[in-house]
Amino acid sequence: MKEKERLSDITWKKWGPYVSNREWGLVREDYSVDGDAWNYTTHDDAEAKTYRWGEEGICGICDDFQKLVFSFGFWNKKDKMVKERFFGLTNGQGNHGEDVKEYYYYLDSTPTHSYMKMLYKYPQNEFPYEDLIKTNAERGKQDPEYELIDTGIFDKNEYFDIFIEYAKAGSQDILIKLTIINKSENNAPLVILPTLWFRNTWRWGYDDYIPHMNAEEADSVKIFHKDLEIKNLYADRSEKVLFCDNETNNEKLYQYPKDMHYTKEGINDFIINGNSQSVNPKHFGTKAAFLIDETFNPKEEKVLKFRLSDKDLKNPFVDFDEIFSLRKQEADKFYEEIQKGITTEDEKLIQRQAFAGMLWSKMFYHYNVEKWLKGDPAQPQPPKSRDKVRNFQWKHLNNEHIISMPDKWEYPWYATWDLAFHTISFSLIDPDFAKQQLKLFLFEWYMHPNGQLPAYEWNFNDVNPPVHAWAVFRVFKIDEYLTGKPDLPFLESAFQKLLMNFTWWVNKKDNNGNNIFEGGFLGLDNIGIFDRNTELPDGEHLEQSDGTSWMAMFALNMMRIALELAVYNNIYEEMAMKFFEHFLAIANSLDNMGDECFSLWDEEDEFFYDALSLGENNHMYLKMRTIVGLIPMFAVEVIDDEMIENLPNFKKRMQWVLDHKPELAALVSHWEVKGEDSKHLLSLLRGHRLKRLLHRMLNPDEFLSEFGVRALSKEYEKDPFSLHLNGKDYTVRYTPAESDSTLFGGNSNWRGPVWFPINFLIIESLQRFFFYYSPDFLVEYPTGSGNFLNLDQIADELSKRLAKIFLKDENGNRPFNGQYPRFQTDPDFKDYILFYEYFHGDNGRGVGASHQTGWTGLIAKILMPRFSKKEIAESETEMPEEK
Repeated sequence: MKEKERLSDITWKKWGPYVSNREWGLVREDYSVDGDAWNYTTHDDAEAKTYRWGEEGICGICDDFQKLVFSFGFWNKKDKMVKERFFGLTNGQGNHGEDVKEYYYYLDSTPTHSYMKMLYKYPQNEFPYEDLIKTNAERGKQDPEYELIDTGIFDKNEYFDIFIEYAKAGSQDILIKLTIINKSENNAPLVILPTLWFRNTWRWGYDDYIPHMNAEEADSVKIFHKDLEIKNLYADRSEKVLFCDNETNNEKLYQYPKDMHYTKEGINDFIINGNSQSVNPKHFGTKAAFLIDETFNPKEEKVLKFRLSDKDLKNPFVDFDEIFSLRKQEADKFYEEIQKGITTEDEKLIQRQAFAGMLWSKMFYHYNVEKWLKGDPAQPQPPKSRDKVRNFQWKHLNNEHIISMPDKWEYPWYATWDLAFHTISFSLIDPDFAKQQLKLFLFEWYMHPNGQLPAYEWNFNDVNPPVHAWAVFRVFKIDEYLTGKPDLPFLESAFQKLLMNFTWWVNKKDNNGNNIFEGGFLGLDNIGIFDRNTELPDGEHLEQSDGTSWMAMFALNMMRIALELAVYNNIYEEMAMKFFEHFLAIANSLDNMGDECFSLWDEEDEFFYDALSLGENNHMYLKMRTIVGLIPMFAVEVIDDEMIENLPNFKKRMQWVLDHKPELAALVSHWEVKGEDSKHLLSLLRGHRLKRLLHRMLNPDEFLSEFGVRALSKEYEKDPFSLHLNGKDYTVRYTPAESDSTLFGGNSNWRGPVWFPINFLIIESLQRFFFYYSPDFLVEYPTGSGNFLNLDQIADELSKRLAKIFLKDENGNRPFNGQYPRFQTDPDFKDYILFYEYFHGDNGRGVGASHQTGWTGLIAKILMPRFSKKEIAESETEMPEEK
């Protein structure tokens, strides 16, 4: 299979969709006095401002170091500016935080980007920039967001469908096809600007080499860069080529003297204002665009062709259609193999678009914190206040790689725990990329010298759940399953670095040395009664059920990796034992804190809660039922008796612990009782506690939604949770969709909606428990129904609920599309899938970032056929030689 063969040739990934959808408003582009990143660079400023760390564009591609970028600009002859970047609201402008206000869809991509396709819907009437800003500003937290479709701009079908496709003739020979359809009943003009430019690397004082482009013909551009093989950009038709330079217009933005004549917005100025002085008449520069001015008849479709090539071609389009057809066929064959066993076309469509979104969301990410703080030699010295503005403790961090982003508009920076989930989906189609992504964050130019992993750009010091070890082992096993051989160097290398990260957690997040962890907000934003990063006034501190459970899970993940490595090298038996004992110590502490043996498990409610430590041996439950209380389920591991028998040193030491510390194992581990087929269980939960947690989790009046497991009990819809603490009153109510809280900007909400990462871990945990307990362990599903299922069946039912968010229902509607009939019924909308950040807890409507394919892309794994779901549990317990 051609695409599979190309995966082993790294040169085929040299070029890809590695361009951000938004570079403005980012921390790394913020050189302000006070760290106000959103207002230092704005959407409108971006037209004339040269970026320091990256580039943005519509459907852009670039090389893997982003030295050269290709993207599109469009103008409907009514907008105030050429549409070169997607528009959206800042965190302060949106009533629910930052929000892109465009409609675009990632439709297809192979892992090497040998074929890619996306769709952009561009209105033919003036884009309602001011209306979107003004109306959203008038809305409050209780109101829905005002979306582009609400403005009425699509009501008469007065828009263009613009399909953008790429197909590679070779690793650096890229065919580009633009298919534009006038959806209206009227004639409609459109200016099309296929644009090529160099990222500015010469203005900062490190390298004064300036590449350039020129043109002697209207339909081709010559490219000169000492580090690139790409030589030419061809167009099948063009009126002329316009040139300017990727340089900031200081006069326009800052009222400083203009030191460059043909600045970044020169082409835009020529198109919008007819300013012939803004483009270089010598057809020379660092930014160039073909000018194509078309008028479309009603319903007319036109195709435009371009080629970016490392070759000098006399007839660049003679083989264009043949190559495009071939690459599309190869993509279809690649996914036909991946999707074997998926029975419905709708599921295949959803999964393929999920993979496409994952692949299109790769991005060149460049950020050197030390240079960012100090400023560049050729630029003004930053003000002293910037020394401590943010991330100053991460001066070692120097990132310059292709990285999977959560969302290239709303989150065009990596988030470490998001990325761990991304790799699960990537491992199904490109295991090497998945492994490389996980290794990146363990390198010394990412991981802090103290062992902490960077959280995300706004605050690398924040603490995300420690799921990296889980992802490493999952990807390792999926890779082994697909390739037939274990990548032991990857696993061993990752394990060594993860030891540092585990040590950081133990030293930094266990304040009292009692194996109870206070991780802070742990990526769950506003799930707490108050900001869980807050330092409480009278010395109180939070004992976190989820922080402690995540660490128990981390210990088990590390133990399992060590056991796997010990099969090949018995020196790892000692490390497996270390983590076995560490898990038992954490598990014991969850039930026996302090002299009064306080437990985070509340016997009265039969649920895990966070607790407030008010002083020595004085604790108070924060009795609010959230997914925090379900996370102890994730600390579960099942090991074959045969593996234990083959590791005599581990077995001997383990037996000593069981004999001399029986209270530890008896309390939590169930290790001494062999389950189905002589398997051993390590878990924070014995059977009774597991059933009691599931009793609440599977209750439709609490956690169980038609579309997955909610983040907060629905009980708090009618009866909000209240707490009086330190003279303040706190109230939390079930809010199934957008947040009504300003915590963490208010653009995400963990107080009711369905989130994919937690649901995915719940499903995997149930499958592991089933692997130990056998089919005879039954739980009522749903609670109160009188219907009993085994844990594997319940995991399958939860998977179906998540899939239901995207699948057509009996009326042909897809729940994620929510309240807009147009999206549900219009053939030009209804089969294009958006993978939102999270989903309404009652009706499945998509909420938050609309292209957050990152962890919502887990649907690609969930939709895999039954044998692959079974592999989740089995592959983690089988001996390698049994495969």
